[in-house]
Amino acid sequence: MANNDLQVVQSGERTNAAGKPVGNKILLSIADSDYSSLRPHLEYVRLPNHLVIHEAGGKLKFAYFPNRGMISLVVVMKNGRTAEAGIVGNEGFTGTLAAVGLSRSTLQAVIQIAGDGFRVEVGSLQEVLESAPHLQLMLSRYAAIRSMQVAQTAACNRLHDIEQRLARWLLMTQDRVDSGSLPITHDFLATMLGTDRPTVSLAAGVLQRKKIIEYTRGAVKIVNRKKLEDSACECYGVIRQYDAEFGMK
Repeated sequence: MANNDLQVVQSGERTNAAGKPVGNKILLSIADSDYSSLRPHLEYVRLPNHLVIHEAGGKLKFAYFPNRGMISLVVVMKNGRTAEAGIVGNEGFTGTLAAVGLSRSTLQAVIQIAGDGFRVEVGSLQEVLESAPHLQLMLSRYAAIRSMQVAQTAACNRLHDIEQRLARWLLMTQDRVDSGSLPITHDFLATMLGTDRPTVSLAAGVLQRKKIIEYTRGAVKIVNRKKLEDSACECYGVIRQYDAEFGMK
């Protein structure tokens, strides 16, 4: 398996020690020998909505590899306000700092679209990495790609208007959830985009009037992907290019 490509084993061909099928793209892409070393440490977990799996500033106990669903990475300020830093689906993992020997999370990680996946104790992961070069390479590369996403998102939040940012966020989410209907609320979007609910509602209303999305209570349906891409800022293309460097389509 080439080190510079994310070559994914067909979903379901790998399981953890308890027989739970693997859908995470990193776990499906790593070399067989590295996966065999990691497999005994993969604990299957359900990931319900609003579960906080890492606290900002807290010690990392587990790295999470989602099969389904979506995890939001957010900056939490002293006054409780939050803003988006990035999102993770089955293309990646959370706890990226653990892969480079660090032990504390700078971001809060919270489940925003329910799913399931695997977690690994940080100590066990770091022990496996000592003798799993392909896994180490994949996790380090993903950590680098995610840091670039965070930097681009910070610039986006500062420089682009709410309608562009909303379009970019919906596109990124659909890329990871692989569904045209996203179970998210305006309150959640306001949290992620660092604004208030009325502002998000106005931006969503603009997209809905253009017949780009449909909003029902608790869900957003993307009805015209091409127009949504046209409505997004340049940051979506930049972040998508970063993902392509890692091997995401």
